[in-house]
Amino acid sequence: MKKAIFHFHLFKNAGTSLDAAFKDNFSNDEWVTSEFPGQPSKNRELVKEWVLNNPQAICFSSHTAMLPVPTFEDRLLLPVIFIRHPIDRIASAYAFEKKQGGDGFGAVLARNTSFKGYVESRNALGYDRQCRNFHVERFAPMFGPEHGTEVERAKKAIESLPFVGLVEQFDASLKRLETWLSDEGIENVQLAAKEQNVSRNTGVPIEAKIASIKEQLGDETFAQLLDSNRDDMALYEMVKARYI
Repeated sequence: MKKAIFHFHLFKNAGTSLDAAFKDNFSNDEWVTSEFPGQPSKNRELVKEWVLNNPQAICFSSHTAMLPVPTFEDRLLLPVIFIRHPIDRIASAYAFEKKQGGDGFGAVLARNTSFKGYVESRNALGYDRQCRNFHVERFAPMFGPEHGTEVERAKKAIESLPFVGLVEQFDASLKRLETWLSDEGIENVQLAAKEQNVSRNTGVPIEAKIASIKEQLGDETFAQLLDSNRDDMALYEMVKARYI
């Protein structure tokens, strides 16, 4: 059965850096990318159509493709997805949206308010998950409601997926990813870490980053942010334990 990589590129989870590493291993038509609508059934229908229409591709990448991994009779997709400390990811999202152009909601909000205002505004919107258990929302759809609550389904996805990388252990994750891809028959993939689309200093320890975020937000807003990302932290700790 022919195999291909499918990168679920989550926003501000080092996906651009990973895609840059993938591109060094594949030709222009072997690495492909596309985006899809938010309606789940339409999303999955179009993702399957996209894969079918690109038989030459060895690596697919999308910010918006939804789990579960598409299945085919004659093709096996190898899912690649990364997770990041949820509080640090939110700070990175703000820094990125503040400097980017465009008139999207997040970009306009970030350019016109402080980090504290950005967090409070986004969390005030019940439907907005950018600052509230973002990872849980992205992992949970791998399993249907019959498998439990949203966070239970997200944890089940973490346990079931063959590869989940950790942004804070990016180099170690790439080595593990190389080995797994080779074991799956996609050999000679060399993934050199490349910093792409970086919004903040990556050399600062995560503990120092979180302390700085707490100082920027103030005790009350920081405590609220921790509370609204409690389930995301549980997912993060699950993956982090694999890289200790």
